[in-house]
Amino acid sequence: MTLSTTPSPTLRADLLERLASSPSYDLVIVGGGATGLGVALDAAARGFRVALVEAFDFAKGTSSRATKLVHGGVRYLAQGNIALVREALHERTTLLHNAPHLAQPLPFVMPSYHCWETPFYGIGLKMYDALAGKAGLGATEFLGRGRTLECLPSVRQEGLKGSVKYWDGQFDDARLALALARTAARAGAIVLNYMEATSLIHENGRVAGVVCRDTESGQSMTLRSRCVVNATGVWVDALREQDAQATGRAVSALVAPSQGVHLVVDREFLASDHALMVPKTADGRVLFAVPWLGKVILGTTDTPRHDLAREPTPFPDEVAFILSESARYLRRAPLPADVRSVWVGLRPLVKPQDENGDNTKSLSREHTVLASRSGLVTVTGGKWTTYRAMAEDVLQKCVESGLLARRQGGATNDLPLVGAPAGRVVHRMCDAPGWHSYGSDAAFVRQLPGVAAELDMGLTEAMVRFAVRNEYARTVEDVLARRWRALFLDARRAQGMAARVAEIVAQETGRDPQQVAFEQLAQQYATLPA
Repeated sequence: MTLSTTPSPTLRADLLERLASSPSYDLVIVGGGATGLGVALDAAARGFRVALVEAFDFAKGTSSRATKLVHGGVRYLAQGNIALVREALHERTTLLHNAPHLAQPLPFVMPSYHCWETPFYGIGLKMYDALAGKAGLGATEFLGRGRTLECLPSVRQEGLKGSVKYWDGQFDDARLALALARTAARAGAIVLNYMEATSLIHENGRVAGVVCRDTESGQSMTLRSRCVVNATGVWVDALREQDAQATGRAVSALVAPSQGVHLVVDREFLASDHALMVPKTADGRVLFAVPWLGKVILGTTDTPRHDLAREPTPFPDEVAFILSESARYLRRAPLPADVRSVWVGLRPLVKPQDENGDNTKSLSREHTVLASRSGLVTVTGGKWTTYRAMAEDVLQKCVESGLLARRQGGATNDLPLVGAPAGRVVHRMCDAPGWHSYGSDAAFVRQLPGVAAELDMGLTEAMVRFAVRNEYARTVEDVLARRWRALFLDARRAQGMAARVAEIVAQETGRDPQQVAFEQLAQQYATLPA
């Protein structure tokens, strides 16, 4: 299908009016993360009447806190999960093609400090290349000590034998989520943030829609639907329990959350356009040092988390682990004072019915799609790279369950997302954020007031106005955390930008931009646990 190339306005009053005037849909999706937005786009592209509601902002949870990698899953290959790797490699290619301004290839170097490491890991990565086939981004190479230092001049030299270089991808997760939302809207879907699904509607033992509440005004409305999809990530069990109680059934927990912590430091600690990957740290986990938007991301951890905080905080031992492991591989070891931002994501790992969830490494990284007896379709698990395949599986389940009519799939195989440029992309995702983050939308952003007035970190007044007018932003946090990644790159500098951003957001919306709440959040991101 062909979509308009002109940015569409996202004025909230207009969206609320559309939602209220069209109360009946083929599909209502609860949850505006990667999975829910992917389903909305796929369904709208097939011609279904679609509405998506998100209680907070798009990608506020897990979907903005990834390690920023578009990958086939090298470690899944080591686990023998060939099917998952093959699917992810296919989807990696599709994503890089459909959103080249937000997702690009990235070389990784795996340094070796023992003679056996290069051939051992290299053979596995050659298998990775073989599975990718024509979809490969570059051939795996065995590098000697000299070439390794050329690629990673900041790596620890003592005992260095060589390395293996391979290719994967990286992306801007929050901006990709926004691109999905906006592309779905262009395809006809109504997508709305700050609209909470408060309860399910049941009729004759079947799910028939949702009751929603506008969290800004408190106004409620009813959305009737042939099919309701629960795509709320780590929070899917809450809606499943509500469905079960209404029909007098019991359900067991589907998700065992795992916490991933990321530390951001200045680029000088890696000083390379190559990422560093350690396949097995002191406790068996994987460590990444990834250049991203002018900084370096260090992570990640894999720790069970039994609460479901919207803003989870790191445990002291997680931060200590990342810093100590980084010190083993980087010539200059990052210290706590060097951390510019620390953020945490909760992964919705699928929990077997006989698993208590305390060993998250053993839980499934694959996605799961279930349909309850009453017709509630739940999807969880998976990863960003496979969001599009997950969406197709969800719609297939809706068809198999008799909730939707069968329509031709594959609508998003070759569907450029909003902002995708027609020509070659010349910037790199590891560069500091700038106009290139908008792709083909940059020309429209430049036409707005304040185009030359830079606040800090490359953000201009025009970009803030575009975020409100065309990207669903409602608060300072929406702008500085997800439309522009300042909070995730340098929390204290983001805190310093809050007042001016608040003025512009208030001008555009006429509402409280929640400046104080953002400044408190920025303080959390800037503070390491004691």
